[in-house]
Amino acid sequence: MGALPMVVTALDRALETVQHQDVELASMVIADDDRIDGRYLEVHQGVLSLLALQAPVATDLRVVAALLHIIKHIERMGDQCVNMAKLVPLAGHEPPADPEILDLIARMGAQARQQVIQCGQAFERRDVAMARDLVCQDDHIDKLNRQVFHRALEIGDDPDQREWGMHMMLVARCIERVGDNAVDIGEQTAFVVTGLFREFEDASHPELAPPSG
Repeated sequence: MGALPMVVTALDRALETVQHQDVELASMVIADDDRIDGRYLEVHQGVLSLLALQAPVATDLRVVAALLHIIKHIERMGDQCVNMAKLVPLAGHEPPADPEILDLIARMGAQARQQVIQCGQAFERRDVAMARDLVCQDDHIDKLNRQVFHRALEIGDDPDQREWGMHMMLVARCIERVGDNAVDIGEQTAFVVTGLFREFEDASHPELAPPSG
């Protein structure tokens, strides 16, 4: 899970670029994504080699299968940070920013950052309860995302400010996707521990879960 700290750094920098319109920092986020992609390729190749040479069974095989999924989700988190960074130059150096939207984005970012850290801890500790808790946190991000959307629609008639608001809607969507990928990693933790794969949304909404038996 050594790639997750890279994602945390990328997310911190991407959020700072949004708050301060730092084009130089945005360029760093984009360039550093090659490191996350490189780690993805290393782990992917290592897992394939392990499958070919060691023929793992039972629990070990579950871990190997989970790692293939997890590293892909980590790579996607890095891509979302890049997407956020690429929106900064589009907004210009001094866009007519809205403080309420920036506050919502900052809160979303803090929540997503916590989820990235927690999904890694859950997997390392094989802690299913910690993994399931990611769903509750993700619900909070989803609510903030909807608030960004509605605020952006109300932002006013100034074309530049409306354009900035649309960019912030895209940024919020990127942050929401980071949270979703953290939940996906949590689901892989439960799979390793239990041997069964189930989406956590069923756990958060029992009335929607399929009947057992």
